[in-house]
Amino acid sequence: MRGSDAVSGALFSYVDLEKRVRADHPLRVIRVIANDALARLSAEFDALYGPDGRESILPERLLRAFLLQAFYTIRSERQLVERIEFDLLFRWFVGLGVDDPVWDATTFSKNRDRLLAGDVAAKFLAAVLAHPKVKRLLSNDHFSVDGTLIEAWASAKSFRPKDGSGPPPDTGRNGEQDFHGQKRRNDTHASTTDPDARLYRKGQGKEAKLSYMGHALMENRNGLIVGAVATHASGHAERLAALHLLEPHAGRPDAITVGADKGFDAQDFIAELREINVTPHVAQNTNGRRSAIDGRTTRHPGYHISLRIRKRIEEAFGWAKTVAGLRKARHRGLPKIDWQFTFAMGAYNLVRLPKLLGAVA
Repeated sequence: MRGSDAVSGALFSYVDLEKRVRADHPLRVIRVIANDALARLSAEFDALYGPDGRESILPERLLRAFLLQAFYTIRSERQLVERIEFDLLFRWFVGLGVDDPVWDATTFSKNRDRLLAGDVAAKFLAAVLAHPKVKRLLSNDHFSVDGTLIEAWASAKSFRPKDGSGPPPDTGRNGEQDFHGQKRRNDTHASTTDPDARLYRKGQGKEAKLSYMGHALMENRNGLIVGAVATHASGHAERLAALHLLEPHAGRPDAITVGADKGFDAQDFIAELREINVTPHVAQNTNGRRSAIDGRTTRHPGYHISLRIRKRIEEAFGWAKTVAGLRKARHRGLPKIDWQFTFAMGAYNLVRLPKLLGAVA
């Protein structure tokens, strides 16, 4: 009898998820900030889900799950659902109890279009930055901007003439398609797999790949991302995106500064920055040309400080590609890439916050 009581006690053991997560776990700080941001977006979610109310899967839980996917480098949504099923830490962070059923992986794709329509990724990034503790970490005067290539989820063989003409590509000795000698341009060709992707090479001698561009604006005090957007890959995309990202911060009576690499050293871009009262701390490009940055800017100590700090934006890009899975896009189409990149930048900020807030405290 005593043996059966012991078995019965083991079968009906009660698990308190809150006590299972140690008090100093970084996800505790992240969850508080994320929950505050999601609470700020509650009205947005109500509007997106219509007058009949929300479906059984709360958008707050889906977004927390997306954060875990970025934090823990989970390749697919199917693997993410499986991890939530068995991992108590994941259940606690998402907001599921031990006995709560986990939704099907197809729920993500069904709800993503709704979240895309509401521009939720950009609003989530802004809501995280609006938290009182986070606002204290931000600089309002000094920024850096840069862009990075995101390889599209499409192969080179899908890049075909838009009008359907042209001979099929030759087949090499290994059975692979050979495009050598064929002229392929973005204005005449497009990917049949992902029409929004553009053929782009990073530099001379580099391989051209179907890509997108992700752009970020970083504040210089603690290196947090305050703006993000993804665009088609082109030679002008970085400068156009920079102006777009700077717009909410520019045009004030007091000038702000923006650091950038040599790719931004163009007469038109520098002139546009000065028109909106932004001081261009752009690295000089003197390779066979005259730089648009002159002694009026370079003589100030702040210029050299900006050039040193601006490199920290590469940390955000590196984290997004190696940890959050953005080295190669998981989705197709610019709207989804923009959503994925912007949300990854918000996740990067959250990862940084436990240490930053601990240092401030």
